Amino acid sequence: MNLQEYKDIFHNGMWKQNTGVVQLLGMCPILAVSSSVVNGVSLGLATAVVMALSGAAVAPIRNFVPNEIRIPVFILIIAVLVTVVQYLMNAYMYGLYVVLGIFIPLIVTNCIVLARVEAFASKNSAATSAWDGFSMGLGLTAVLAVLGGMRELFGHGTLLSGIDLALGEATKSWVIHVIPNYKGFLLAILPPGAFIGLGMLIAGKNWLGLRAERKAKQRPLTMTPLQGATQG
Repeated sequence: MNLQEYKDIFHNGMWKQNTGVVQLLGMCPILAVSSSVVNGVSLGLATAVVMALSGAAVAPIRNFVPNEIRIPVFILIIAVLVTVVQYLMNAYMYGLYVVLGIFIPLIVTNCIVLARVEAFASKNSAATSAWDGFSMGLGLTAVLAVLGGMRELFGHGTLLSGIDLALGEATKSWVIHVIPNYKGFLLAILPPGAFIGLGMLIAGKNWLGLRAERKAKQRPLTMTPLQGATQG
């Protein structure tokens, strides 16, 4: 594959087929873990790593696995990779591991991972599949980061709260108090706040897409008089 094809895969994962606001897959972590930027980004990156590794692992063996057992084999590979990520977080980011809790092992059952392995990795090379999985994971991470930032800002008036759980005590000072002495807005950090925030992101994505389509349709119309003038 050439560089342009890798760029297309990245754009597809981050924007065109974003798993969070276009495909609407993996709703469980998006709604449950997006109460802050740190929680959302941490789980999103963990998912991106698992997706990249699972794509790279499935692609080389795709021709050797019988169709009848391919789904159980794919799930087994994903489960092994999730277990490795889970143990690493338990060892080096224990505070964050406790906060994320059950949602780390639940990456195994996340339909984003299995769907991408089945749809892409089982038909392409290892390097391409790894890049596709990582791009899709980054797209999910971006949604979790923005949604987490919105909910944390309206709910607590801060950004990057809990970053010390991921990067150590020395980073406690990195927390940004956007609204000092903020009393908090409970709805933002409750499940309804997650639904409302995600709905706003989906609406924003659709609006930007329609706006881009409208500009693309108008561009040839505006170019025609200039071209005619040049020819004349």
